[in-house]
Amino acid sequence: MKKKHLNRRQLWRIQKIQEDYAARAERNVEIADTDKALDDLGPEEKGLVISHFGQQLDIEALEGQNTGEIFRCHQRSNLEPLVTGDHVIWRRGEPTGVVIANLERSSLLQRPNNYNELKPVAANIDIVVIVIAPEPHAHANLIDRYLVAAENSQLSPLILLNKIDLLKNDNQIELEALLERYSAIDYATHMVSSKSGKGIDELQEFLEGQTSIFVGQSGVGKSALINALLPGVNKLEGSLSKAKDKGRHTTTSARLFHFPAGGDLIDSPGIREFGMWHMSPEEVFNGFIEFQNFAGRCKFRDCQHKQEPDCALKTAVEEGKIHALRMQSYQQILQSLNE
Repeated sequence: MKKKHLNRRQLWRIQKIQEDYAARAERNVEIADTDKALDDLGPEEKGLVISHFGQQLDIEALEGQNTGEIFRCHQRSNLEPLVTGDHVIWRRGEPTGVVIANLERSSLLQRPNNYNELKPVAANIDIVVIVIAPEPHAHANLIDRYLVAAENSQLSPLILLNKIDLLKNDNQIELEALLERYSAIDYATHMVSSKSGKGIDELQEFLEGQTSIFVGQSGVGKSALINALLPGVNKLEGSLSKAKDKGRHTTTSARLFHFPAGGDLIDSPGIREFGMWHMSPEEVFNGFIEFQNFAGRCKFRDCQHKQEPDCALKTAVEEGKIHALRMQSYQQILQSLNE
C-alpha cells in the first residue's frame, strides 16, 4: 500500500493536539493551588489586560480606589487564552491575583506564529496600523496579508511609512508609489519620522479616542514611534542588523499604552512573515476590497482567475481597474494556503 503523505496543516493539527494534552496537564498542576485559594482573594473587579507573560498577566484596575494601578495576575485554567486589550473580571491577591472571567470581545486580531499555531494578538481594537519603513525593505505582499486579516476582522487599516528621514532618490519614488497604490483604493496612508517628529502630531490626532495596534516587521521603528507619541513610556528600541538588514526584535509581547487625551495604543512584536493558511480562498478574496465590484462576474463559478477565459478580475487588471501587483499578491497568497 502506498504510504499516505500528510500535508502541513494535518501535521500541525496532530502536533497541536499532542502539545495541548501536555500543556493542559501542566497547567492544571500550576493553577490548582491558585484555584483552591480563591477564598483568600479580594472582591471581583473589572480590569484590562495590559500585557501578557506566559501564564501571567498585567491587569490594570478599572474601578475602585486602585483604578489605574497595574497588578500581576494568573488566569483561571478554564479560560480561553487572554491577550492584550481583553476586558476581564479579576480578584486581587498577594503576591498575585487571579483573572476569573473574560468579558465579550468586540474584535480580535489573530495570526499564525512560528510554530504554525493560530495565536490571538490583541482584542477590542479599532485600527490596525501597518508600519513600514525604507529600511528594512517594505514588502507589498506582507502589507496585503495584514490588510486581508484586518478586513476579515472588520478593523480599519492605516498604512504608515515611518523613517521618512531615510528617504533617498533611489527609494522615495518606489515608496511613494506604494502608498499611492493603496490610497487609490481608499486606504488611509500617512508618512512620519519618529526621529524628526514630522507627521507625529497628525498621527496622534488620528489615533486618539480609539484603540489601535502597531504591526509590521522588526526594525521599522514601532517602539520609537510610541516614544514619539508618548514620550518616556516605552524605553526599549532596537537597531537594524547590518548583516541582513533585518530588524532585531525589541518587543517580545504586545503591550498597551494610554493616550492622555483618550484612546489606547498597543505595540506588538515584529514579524517577517504573516502566514494565512488558516483562511479560506473566499476570505482572502474578500480581503482585497477592490475585487468586490467584480465578484460573481467571471464566466465560470469556480474561476481561479489565472488562465480561465472571461475572467472578470483579469479583465479589470487589463483595464487598469485593479493594479497588476495587487493581483499578483493575491495569487501568491492563494498559492501559499496549502504549502
